[in-house]
Amino acid sequence: MKLPLQITSRNVSLSETAEQTIREKAAKLDLVCDRIMGCRVLVEAPHRHQQQGNQYNVRLDITVPGAEIVIKREEHEDLNVAIRDAFDAARRKVKEHTAKLRDVKGAEGIPLVDQAPDIDQDFDIEQAS
Repeated sequence: MKLPLQITSRNVSLSETAEQTIREKAAKLDLVCDRIMGCRVLVEAPHRHQQQGNQYNVRLDITVPGAEIVIKREEHEDLNVAIRDAFDAARRKVKEHTAKLRDVKGAEGIPLVDQAPDIDQDFDIEQAS
């Protein structure tokens, strides 16, 4: 990542373990795509229900060249599960975005790695007599 990871919490205090988990998962996300410019993580407990207890939302804003990928997962009672689900969804979206970029480059005439021409077939070798 070009910019440092930003972790923000609202209505909940994050433990060192939760922050470390977020940092580790962001580092793994950076391995999926090395063109990630920045990542902002928001962890919030929006409101308390007497029947359900604490619910946690995790939102990720990932900046890549040409796009902003936003991940907002459903509320979950377990903070670690909410973090895991958000980063799993982010990994899928980042992979999807990079695949889309690869397809666009291929459509513009830049050969993809899988579509590189076979050198032996492109050149006719004439034998001199």
